[in-house]
Amino acid sequence: MTLYIIRGATVTAYASPPARGSEDELRVRSAKEIEASGLTNAQMAAIWNALPGTTAVAKFKDRKTAVQRLWAAFRQLPVASAPAGGSAGPRAGSKQARVIGLLQRPEGATIDEIASAMEWQHHTVRGLISGGLRKKLGLHVVSEKTDRGRFYRISEGESAAQ
Repeated sequence: MTLYIIRGATVTAYASPPARGSEDELRVRSAKEIEASGLTNAQMAAIWNALPGTTAVAKFKDRKTAVQRLWAAFRQLPVASAPAGGSAGPRAGSKQARVIGLLQRPEGATIDEIASAMEWQHHTVRGLISGGLRKKLGLHVVSEKTDRGRFYRISEGESAAQ
């Protein structure tokens, strides 16, 4: 069962729980656990607004609606898994791994979505894509302009060094 760790307004999904936890995080595995958590409606709105691909809200109608919408969005998050070996890639749960997870979704992600999810500036996201992912890791990051804006995604099975 997937574990969702909430730190501030950032949510990360894990296939297996990380070894150590911290006091400033909330761990949930179900909608019932979100409901039972001590999150306020304002905190749930902040978490919702930080999730990629969501439309920002000022507040939710009620707690039940907030929990249902958050749980549905959590289940769409990429699940971080431990890297297969050594330093071949980013550590599970790292910032770089979270960005890669967003870019591996079929629909990809926009600079705005990544910046919002990571609480970064736009130039930081562009730098990570160019330097960290394309150059250092050799990932083939595809940029596509659509009617909704420019989306980036990692193309499976290709590397940047072709």
